[in-house]
Amino acid sequence: MNGRADGRADGQWYPPEWPDRIRALAAGTLTPVTPKRAATVMLLKDTGTGTAVHMLRRRTSMAFAGGAYAYPGGGVDPRDDDRDIGWAGPTRAWWADRLGVDEAGAQAIVCAAVRETYEEAGVLLAGPTGDSVVGDTTGADWEADRAALVARELSFAEFLDRRGLVLRSDLLGAWARWITPEFESRRYDTWFFVAALPEGQRTRNASTEADRTVWITPAEAAAGYDKGELLMMPPTIATLRALAECGTAARALAAAPDRDMTPVLAEARLVGGEIVLSWPGHDEFTKHVPSATPQTPSDPTGGAPA
Repeated sequence: MNGRADGRADGQWYPPEWPDRIRALAAGTLTPVTPKRAATVMLLKDTGTGTAVHMLRRRTSMAFAGGAYAYPGGGVDPRDDDRDIGWAGPTRAWWADRLGVDEAGAQAIVCAAVRETYEEAGVLLAGPTGDSVVGDTTGADWEADRAALVARELSFAEFLDRRGLVLRSDLLGAWARWITPEFESRRYDTWFFVAALPEGQRTRNASTEADRTVWITPAEAAAGYDKGELLMMPPTIATLRALAECGTAARALAAAPDRDMTPVLAEARLVGGEIVLSWPGHDEFTKHVPSATPQTPSDPTGGAPA
């Protein structure tokens, strides 16, 4: 099943169970689960061939979006809103207004973005002072702390305090917000951020959920999706297309404050003899599914946020 009106195959992630779940939601026999708050970061670096973004491929064994390319990120830890966290950059009140949540929620979301980037990519957006950032974080002692964070044996506030660091919220730019459709069994309310790779740091595949990581230009990644070679969820390809227009990491960060943070939530409705699945403001993802016969699309990667 194609996600494009012109009939070309693409790499849109589309689980085979969605049509049945959409029918159940329409019939009132499916109760939507409450989405969990999450954050993901599009790490950027300027190269000789253009600005590249760091992406990981989720293992095909993952229950949610296995085989899909995404950015480092994950759910909010209940301790991410600890009030004693070291903080630099715009105030929590400023972030609350930007993200559309209260101050505690804003801290938790920004903290999750920084923490998950460190957990999954080894990149830490923090420094000893509000105008500095740590350098190499690949030593054994850093890895021990990272593993403790992943295991939830250590909160991010404790980690920063132990290291004498403050979170650099000014290194992030809020880019978009997407909410998993109501008919999906695993739902996330995800805030997308942009950030430039700090000087002296390098990414690595530190995630147990990914089997591959790449630095790729947004245009190249979008082309791979269009050809059906790279599997992605709608939020990922939508943010890639927007990033491709920026050209440099600095321009992407400069554009972030003007980005619309209205949540994007898919809509599914029954029209005549088919299900129409759409994402408001993103017509390229619209799908028409015969309401009586579910169809299972081919998986261009051989295998299922952001």
